[in-house]
Amino acid sequence: MDNKRIWAIFAAIGASAIYGLNHTIAKGVMPTYIEPFGFIFLRVFGAAILFWGISWLGPKEKIATSDWPRILGCAVFGMAINMLFFFKGLSLSTPINSSVIVTLSPVMVLILASILIKERITLLKTLGIIVGLAGALVLVLFSTDSTVSAPNIPLGNILFIVNAFSYGLYLILVKPLTKKYHALTLMKWLFFIGVLINFPITIGEFTEVNWASLPFDAIWKMAFVVAGTTFSTYLLNIYALKQLSASTISVFIYLQPLIAITYAILTGADELNMVKAVAAILVFVGVYMVTKKKTEVRA
Repeated sequence: MDNKRIWAIFAAIGASAIYGLNHTIAKGVMPTYIEPFGFIFLRVFGAAILFWGISWLGPKEKIATSDWPRILGCAVFGMAINMLFFFKGLSLSTPINSSVIVTLSPVMVLILASILIKERITLLKTLGIIVGLAGALVLVLFSTDSTVSAPNIPLGNILFIVNAFSYGLYLILVKPLTKKYHALTLMKWLFFIGVLINFPITIGEFTEVNWASLPFDAIWKMAFVVAGTTFSTYLLNIYALKQLSASTISVFIYLQPLIAITYAILTGADELNMVKAVAAILVFVGVYMVTKKKTEVRA
């Protein structure tokens, strides 16, 4: 294994670790200090400033006219739908539910790959899709309807499924662009467009935040989401995509629930029960079946 591939794997692991912590950290400020859509504007706008601020470190590249439609698609699915549905879902559901359901991304990548690039789906992978989606449905149908900090768990879980689908499509769309452009070139334009797309949807909730009265606990969590969950993870994933396939990157999502569940329980933000455990097992087994490389024996 060459050094570039090793560093790409470390980048993917780092991104998943940050995402794992994010489930609880982001939940900790919504909706007490900021509503989910307002948080998305802070997240996207803050990351855009950071990417443009360091863009001089990368080469000066001009985006080909033929690539703008794909870049627009990446911004829609990776910087708008993906984020909006995840944070809205997180405000309605729980950190453990979100961390389990987002592991469906490899399943979504496979489904989309079969449609968009005609990748063949084997019987094992088909069964994996069914088992994985069954795990998500267990959370949607059998979770407690609500708690004090999670007012509509079933709806939040459905939004997580949309988030996983959108993120899977983003990975497929952005992969060819990583071969042509530097990571900073892609990120500065994707987040610039992301700000424009999200502005009319999110600015209302953003302006409602009482910034002067925010406690330090809320400030560091917001900073973590902007600098860690957004700026660092998107940069790490783009770097990893230069060496690894979209489906391989999506497999690192396995780490998210392990980190998220541990952190959520340790901080008292969530608890593991039988429904969540069964759902997690079904999702993990399904994703394993989808991503397992089958060795074919020929007669």
